[in-house]
Amino acid sequence: MKDGADQRIHFGLVVIVLATSLSAQVLAPTQTHDKIPPPVETASLDKTLVPSSVKPHDGSFVIGNDDLLAINVWKEPDISRSIPVRPDGRISLPLVGELQAAGRTPLQLEQEIAGKLRNYIAEPEVAVIVQQINSAKFNILGEVAKPGSYSLVGETTVLDAIAAAGGFKDFAKQKSIYILRPNPGGGGENRIAFNYKDVIKGKKTEQNIKLEPRDTVIVP
Repeated sequence: MKDGADQRIHFGLVVIVLATSLSAQVLAPTQTHDKIPPPVETASLDKTLVPSSVKPHDGSFVIGNDDLLAINVWKEPDISRSIPVRPDGRISLPLVGELQAAGRTPLQLEQEIAGKLRNYIAEPEVAVIVQQINSAKFNILGEVAKPGSYSLVGETTVLDAIAAAGGFKDFAKQKSIYILRPNPGGGGENRIAFNYKDVIKGKKTEQNIKLEPRDTVIVP
């Protein structure tokens, strides 16, 4: 009897071991074909699906005529577009209509567009970015090949302005150039001397100042 009981116990242990081995083989993924794909990173999805709360513009910048604006309304491609500010300072958008853009900051324009879109869209997300600044201009007059008004792009110096205007005419007084800069508070202009001959020789290079909007370079 004892031998029979031992045989039954031994047989039961064998069955348990075989069952455990088979279940492990079924559940465990193979290393060559059944690789489990990595989990989807929800953070990366959020970056593409959720509009950023950080607006890429300077809140102190004031939009002007001829500036090129990129207006993006999240999930509304029919409204989103690049649009220039007209000479009358206004723009026109679907569902929004006419808006005054010149004289306002991008943030102010965002808020007005969003307010008008709430009549049609629940919680509209609007971003206004100044793609190209065309309203900031300087003038160069006098004995240059192409006098006139030019867009102030980037950090434009007096030498850059002269080059943009095609250089000097034959009788230009290159040592007597000056810049007229309106005073910030209004009422008159500040006169800044510029000696072209000295600057190109590496002397008094501080005279080659960066121009500001509404500066006028005079080449006598």
